[in-house]
Amino acid sequence: MNSSQFKKSELKRLSAEIGFKTDFIESIVNNLDNYYNEWAEEKIDKKTGEVKRYKDGMIKKRVFKAPKRDLKIIQTRIKNRILSKIELPDNVHGGVKKRSNITNAKQHQGNKYQLTTDLQDFYPSISSKQVYTTFLALGYSNYFSSLITKLTTWKNELPQGTPTSPHLANLVFLKTDAVLIEFCNNEGVTYTRYVDDLTFSSQQDFRPHLNTILEIIKVGGFNINYRKTKYEGNQNITGIDVFLHKIDAPQAIIERAEQEKISDSGIKPLTNYVNNIRKTNIRKNKRKLII
Repeated sequence: MNSSQFKKSELKRLSAEIGFKTDFIESIVNNLDNYYNEWAEEKIDKKTGEVKRYKDGMIKKRVFKAPKRDLKIIQTRIKNRILSKIELPDNVHGGVKKRSNITNAKQHQGNKYQLTTDLQDFYPSISSKQVYTTFLALGYSNYFSSLITKLTTWKNELPQGTPTSPHLANLVFLKTDAVLIEFCNNEGVTYTRYVDDLTFSSQQDFRPHLNTILEIIKVGGFNINYRKTKYEGNQNITGIDVFLHKIDAPQAIIERAEQEKISDSGIKPLTNYVNNIRKTNIRKNKRKLII
């Protein structure tokens, strides 16, 4: 089989996996700029409600690159039929079925010492080359990897707002995950990741290991948001308040859920959310809710 025949074969393979005609896939790959909407939104400080600014006074913005309908459908098929089937470690909770910010936070209940940090500009910092290399490592051919990379990245980065970006970010970060898991297991530290939020905890003070943990992340090629890096107990982890004997929703959400209960609305998402969090505090042996 020559090069041209091989490429046609791999294109047909991708076409069969995601259920689209080869001509349609090729048309999108060759005209990607026509299949994205791009806009910027000002970053807002959640505590103050004010617009975030750099030291020089310029407003901080987050750039969104959302796929248009046809490309979004293709990316959704890639997510459901290819990416979702790739098994991820137990420590990864974001973008994984039956895992959530709640399951992520629950892993750290009972640990007195907690380190939380997140990755700065996580999606945009991941290049097309990293995605391509990841598919090669998964055993796909050069051409198949090239096709799927073009369909899921744009302007040499993972776009913010596509169905595939969370899954691909998880896969690209797996090498760093593996190093962190090994180190943390050896030192008795619990490690979980919810997309770009990383949490480490232990019943023992592991402050001497903080620099090593952060260095592992940096060596992996990722930037740490030091402003959001904290080492203390009873933290809010991925939106959940974590204590020694229970986890719970933040007080502001609890209050809004209480208001929701007495409303006429038949849909009560916050009430359901708080209930789902508190369900995890039921002791299986005594069936008693810790409140």
